[in-house]
Amino acid sequence: MQYQQINDWLETRWVKPAYSGWLLAGLSLFFFASATNTMSGWLYVISGVIFALLAIATILPRRSLRQIRVIRQPIQPVSAGEPLTIELELHNPATQPKTLIEVQDMLPHVLNKPVQQAFELIPARGMQRWVYQQPTQRRGVYRWHTVNLRTAAPLGLFWSRRSRTAKAIAIVYPIVLPLRQCPLIDEMGRDVNAQVQSSYRALGATEGVTRTLRPYRWGDPIRLVHWRTSARYGELRVRELEMFTGGQEVVIALDSAIAWERDDFEQAVIVAASLYFYAVQRQLQVSLWTARTGLLRGGQAVLEALAETYAGEEETGDRLPPLSLVWLSQNPDSLSDLPQGSRWLLWSSRNSNELRSEKPLSNVSLSSSHPGFVVQPEKDLQLQLQAPLPQH
Repeated sequence: MQYQQINDWLETRWVKPAYSGWLLAGLSLFFFASATNTMSGWLYVISGVIFALLAIATILPRRSLRQIRVIRQPIQPVSAGEPLTIELELHNPATQPKTLIEVQDMLPHVLNKPVQQAFELIPARGMQRWVYQQPTQRRGVYRWHTVNLRTAAPLGLFWSRRSRTAKAIAIVYPIVLPLRQCPLIDEMGRDVNAQVQSSYRALGATEGVTRTLRPYRWGDPIRLVHWRTSARYGELRVRELEMFTGGQEVVIALDSAIAWERDDFEQAVIVAASLYFYAVQRQLQVSLWTARTGLLRGGQAVLEALAETYAGEEETGDRLPPLSLVWLSQNPDSLSDLPQGSRWLLWSSRNSNELRSEKPLSNVSLSSSHPGFVVQPEKDLQLQLQAPLPQH
């Protein structure tokens, strides 16, 4: 380990001898020692030439890397399982071409080990582009900022490495399951039909909800006639009322403030994303809630929040609103405090939940006052979300 640290220090601060460099340095010392012993002039010449060659070889690699600039293009977000497309541009503003450059993109270790690529030539006052694909497996927001440039050109006797700052942010969204149906969302609002009540109030109103005035048409109720405007225009004008379509709002709430088992939390994030976009597809008023962000709306904002969330995060967002929730948790004790009209999904922890809760998980669906079900890890997640809810 200490030997590697010394090599890294030499390579980044000065130069590190390659095998050929060590060999040539040994030969120069051998010839110098022989010349000292025999007092032969030609041996002094050979050792002097080798020493001069080594001195030049320590300067040229550092000079070769001095003016190279690295520019990183923005990385487009992808879903988990899809590859990231990473693009780097190497610019050479010097009047001399740069040859035999090795580029290392220092990816975070959770994503992959460093990726490297060798370039034979970067033209003078020109640019070399490097595009590669990086596979992804898990969602997340990955950040890194270092690109290493390494060369031993032109003689290959000493290695020199220099770092360039090229900030990168790669967002890997969670998988969104294509749901054809989801009773958990479809049946929300059945208890309180807010849309019917709003429409009824609009039909019975005579003031305060007028959207516009229009000429009277046969069959319009007389109570909607606006008499003052009708007298001014000399013809009957009726109110056209605003029809409220504000149905019940749905909140997909992820209980991210508690400790989860990792695989269960990843499943819960996938469920949150899938339920949110299914509700959007059904044209419902839907929001996402996590402990760190509070309420969020909008596809991109929701996906970015779910990509970055983690179990046990600090509660820095707004509190849960008193609205109907789809509650995703691993804590069965939290089900008793849900607002009216809520639904829930529960993940059973193999280690802690049975001990933490006085109620066995098998009886949660019977003891809870809200419909929901316990997610079975051995069954297909998409099929469970599309299955009818257990009889409550």
